[in-house]
Amino acid sequence: MHQYFSALYHFYGIIKRAYWRREKLRQHQERELRKIIKYSYENVPFYHRKFKEAGIKPNDIKTIEDLNKIPITEKSELRSNLDSVISKEFNIRNLRMLSTSGSTGKPLHVFISKKEDLLRKIKHLRANISCGQKFRDRWVAITSPSHFSEVPSFQRMLGFFSPIFVSVFDNTEKQLSKIEEIKPDVLGGYSSSLLLLAKKAAEKNLDTIKPKIIFSGAELIDDFSRRFIEKTFNAPVYDQYAIIELERIAWQCREKEKYHIDADFIITQFVDENGEEVSEGESGQIVCTSLFNYAMPFIRYAVGDIGVPSNEECPCGRTLPLMEVIEGRRDSLLVLPDGRFLSPRVMTITMNSFKLSQYIDQFRIIQKDLDLFNIFIKKKGNFNEQAFKRELLSHIRRNLNVTAQEVSFQIDFVDEIPLDKSGKFKAIISELSRYQQIKRGN
Repeated sequence: MHQYFSALYHFYGIIKRAYWRREKLRQHQERELRKIIKYSYENVPFYHRKFKEAGIKPNDIKTIEDLNKIPITEKSELRSNLDSVISKEFNIRNLRMLSTSGSTGKPLHVFISKKEDLLRKIKHLRANISCGQKFRDRWVAITSPSHFSEVPSFQRMLGFFSPIFVSVFDNTEKQLSKIEEIKPDVLGGYSSSLLLLAKKAAEKNLDTIKPKIIFSGAELIDDFSRRFIEKTFNAPVYDQYAIIELERIAWQCREKEKYHIDADFIITQFVDENGEEVSEGESGQIVCTSLFNYAMPFIRYAVGDIGVPSNEECPCGRTLPLMEVIEGRRDSLLVLPDGRFLSPRVMTITMNSFKLSQYIDQFRIIQKDLDLFNIFIKKKGNFNEQAFKRELLSHIRRNLNVTAQEVSFQIDFVDEIPLDKSGKFKAIISELSRYQQIKRGN
């Protein structure tokens, strides 16, 4: 409880950081950078080994530019070295475990301390408050049930900044009904979920859902979708860029132009295919160094998305550096025979929440037709394949609320799942034509 009040005490100070002079912000970044580098070298076997192999010692990293001496860390490295990525000062049993959505077919487990969990929440709220969210606003978030327990009980009891969750697995009609009953001041959710909700509301000519603010995230939102959602609900949409590993990375303020980077918590770099930093206005892979993750540090971590750095200043007056997210893991929506659209994230969450997911090394789901999905699984370990298939089919149908007569899921075990032609891995693929999607969706 003391830690919670301590975080609240510092909360408004953290809001003020968004207006710091750039030089003051840089001094803060480099001071915290030196701390995390020294700590990781001394307490995290994975980074100690990585630094030694690169011929680096903590004293070699004093400035942001010095970060380029450190090799980039890929998600696959952390996944395969999980036993040596956790700090020796922490007992893993006392840490909270989070998991990435597994859009690459392989989720990464992330471990955070109670203090880090609170800092993540503060970071999240700073972005929301900056866009006008108030202390007691009714807040609905469309997300996975796995996130339902994330709000501290004390916060829920007092009812401040406490979201009411709606399951992303509910059909759009049910989501709409719940949200209509709650009448939220603030509405948030996966970008594709918000679009589906807006389409259903427009179809029914509903005008009873009137949020003041809408937050989109988890998937990139295009201009058409944003305009459609804003028009349907008569409220501004502010996009937020976040990953499970670090929570918010960047967010849009009321100006809705570029994205403010949480630079007081994260150093963000944009690099080319050779690992060299790109110039302003050029696209590059996003590489992050967390200044607050100590239980499981992230140093020069390639998050898997592409962005563009900017030296512009935002008219809002905040001095946090800006970026433009231009490309991420963009997957097309899936469509069911009854006309329901599904976000690809729903499918990855479904697979990763399966009780036997520990036997799945990698998966790919391909929608071949409106009523046919092929599921390819690269298995891990030995098990009864027929029993596994029965359990998985039951789990999928239950989550998607479909019957065997409505949709067929063909499961095949394979030795390897190939990369795309681009060299990337896509876990969810729709082979439906755009015409089929529009026809069924409208």
